[in-house]
Amino acid sequence: MRIEIAFSDRVGIASEILTVLAHHSLDAVEVEVNPPHIYIDSPDLTDLGPLLPELEQVQGVQAIRPVDLLPGARRRLYLDALLDAFADPVLAIDAKGRMLVANAAASALAPGADLATILDDPAVARDLLDSGFRAPPREAIVRGEPYLIEARPLGDGAGGMVHLHAPQRLGERMNALQHLGDVGFDGLLGAAPPMRALKQRAARVASVDGPLLVLGETGTGKELLAHACHRASPRAEKPFLALNCAALPESLAESELFGYAGGAFSGARRDGKPGLLELADRGTVFLDEIGEMSLYLQAKLLRFLNDGSFRRVGSERETRVDVRIISATHRDLPAMIAKGDFREDLYYRLNVLTLEIPPLRERGDDVILLARHFCTRAAAQTGSPACRLSASAEIALAANPWPGNVRQLENAIFRAVTLADHTTLASSDLELAGASTTTAPADTTAASPPEGTSWAEAVAIFERGFLERLYPQFPSSRKLAARLGTSHTTIANKLREHGIPGGRP
Repeated sequence: MRIEIAFSDRVGIASEILTVLAHHSLDAVEVEVNPPHIYIDSPDLTDLGPLLPELEQVQGVQAIRPVDLLPGARRRLYLDALLDAFADPVLAIDAKGRMLVANAAASALAPGADLATILDDPAVARDLLDSGFRAPPREAIVRGEPYLIEARPLGDGAGGMVHLHAPQRLGERMNALQHLGDVGFDGLLGAAPPMRALKQRAARVASVDGPLLVLGETGTGKELLAHACHRASPRAEKPFLALNCAALPESLAESELFGYAGGAFSGARRDGKPGLLELADRGTVFLDEIGEMSLYLQAKLLRFLNDGSFRRVGSERETRVDVRIISATHRDLPAMIAKGDFREDLYYRLNVLTLEIPPLRERGDDVILLARHFCTRAAAQTGSPACRLSASAEIALAANPWPGNVRQLENAIFRAVTLADHTTLASSDLELAGASTTTAPADTTAASPPEGTSWAEAVAIFERGFLERLYPQFPSSRKLAARLGTSHTTIANKLREHGIPGGRP
């Protein structure tokens, strides 16, 4: 039985309490004195009744009650549970390098008794001990696998704490920082038929664990779609890490993707660095602008796709990981293959599954839907009052060709919300410099109907001006209907209604 005795502190009271136990031939295997309490663990004590009269006669004893655990044992229990909750190995090492405490992950990884046997490189162990566990974080090899090792001194020369991070665990942290929230297919705004068809197809291919190639013009949201596919895949709980192949020169892109060994090149860290493939183990790596990847890196990527293994830059050690590759490009890869700028064998390995994002100009009313969404978001980001789009602004947005697609639209709305000094955005606020004079709403009469005009009359004025500007670019009811995402019958009726000549099907 374990008991807690509350007392008024005085010299010798603990000894007198233990004397009572000895008088009853009870052995105390553990005693904790923390005034005004004393805790006693006596396995032979099964009935507190016979002891109570004598304990209560000890001067200063105030209360006696059984407890389930002594405070020290409770602290050890919680500490063990806390350490075992860490997925990463955590160890306490004394000043001579001997292991004092290890959590379950550390015991499973490295059952050695001292730091020198846990780490494959004795020099790393010596550096930690010589620095008093104040060495900066570095990579170390444990049982043949790379880990980032962090150390902190325990104080007063008592040793230090060693924390080992596996590359995939670091990748999970990077993923959490880069992707706040779980953006899935619901984050792909759009109700136009091309977008509905895209999301239906994407939902099917997301669950298939094979390479995926995403095609689309610049600014259409290829990375957003790739991330949504990752979130809908069996790898959703693992990292999603991205590399823009056009943003880095060949040497840096290689080290970012595959990592490098210590001292592999001038300026490299002496302990090496894992690449995205290692950090994303069991997750997804997104290679944006794959068409810009050099032929040398294409060959190295092809080898990885063949067997899942690669070598870090400057290393002879083979590393094997389980990563799904999603790639994207706005380039015409078959044309690049014909010119010798892209490997045909890599193209067929990447193009197992394909998704093609429609350009914004083919998405009809999605332009206005997205613009309204970006208005709300821009106002929140800039701390501006909530704003809305005027009818003239919506006409201008719908008529613009948007060569930069969704990204260009978002930038135009953000700029307008930031610079406008009123809450209703007009077409002039949008500054659509990329629009041609034939598509920009230059008709001031249509943009600003006369005072006293009714709603129906204003709509008719806008419709007529809108169709007059677009019809020369799409000179048939079918072409114009395809541009606006509606039926050619509707367009033909509107052309006749507003007296616009032509209107052939």
